[in-house]
Amino acid sequence: MKDRRLELAALSLAGVVVFLGIWWLLAASKRVNPLILPTPSSVVQTFFDLTRHRFAGFTIQQHLAWSLLRFMFGFVLAAAIGIPLGLAMGRLRWLDYIVSPLFEAVRFVAPIAWVPFAALWFGTGIGGPVLIIFAGAFPPCLINAYRGARHVDRHLIEAAQTLGANDGTIIFNVLLPAAMPSIVAGLRVSAGLGWQSLIGAELIVVSAGIGYLMVQGQSNLNTAIVMSGMIAVGLVGVAIDIALRLLERVVGGTRGLP
Repeated sequence: MKDRRLELAALSLAGVVVFLGIWWLLAASKRVNPLILPTPSSVVQTFFDLTRHRFAGFTIQQHLAWSLLRFMFGFVLAAAIGIPLGLAMGRLRWLDYIVSPLFEAVRFVAPIAWVPFAALWFGTGIGGPVLIIFAGAFPPCLINAYRGARHVDRHLIEAAQTLGANDGTIIFNVLLPAAMPSIVAGLRVSAGLGWQSLIGAELIVVSAGIGYLMVQGQSNLNTAIVMSGMIAVGLVGVAIDIALRLLERVVGGTRGLP
């Protein structure tokens, strides 16, 4: 098992090395304008410079802090509404019939399509990006909570009813714990979509954030700054996903899942 993990890690490292090698060869060949494709070392140097010197008003850490603040607002709001609503829809058929038609129509609208509304309603304030993040993060929270609730063992619900539990008690004391693996899996998808939606929003309707930094880099014809922003986006996205994977593993272990 350990040898297999080492082999997979080596393959992953090899993939990164090949990618960087091809990038370096293209940039060093001078066949591509350095303004369009800087060398990897130039991008790394620019990234570290952005950690020490302000660009577009802030260092890259400060831009990331603004982005993470917006993300947390939108993501937590999506989870706080989507999970209880999904569980309730899984338990209460009348609520399912009321919410599902509207939800099914709205969830196929791309989060970026809400940008005009966000700009009109909130300008460059925090409300606009939060709306767009919510639009991306909300559907997976609701769908996975709903599916988890619908697949709960009926015997658990019947036992709770026999003991006199009402719908609210069943939802929060039976459905929520039993559906937790599905809910956490939904949170992983939700976080990914929410983070992607945030960057799209910051390209348009904010005055600080990692997306804004990338836009300003593009305006200054500095591809290294744009790529530095992309690296920061990727690193934070991976960190968020790793944290939720660990949570998923913990929840799966406590529920006896493989």
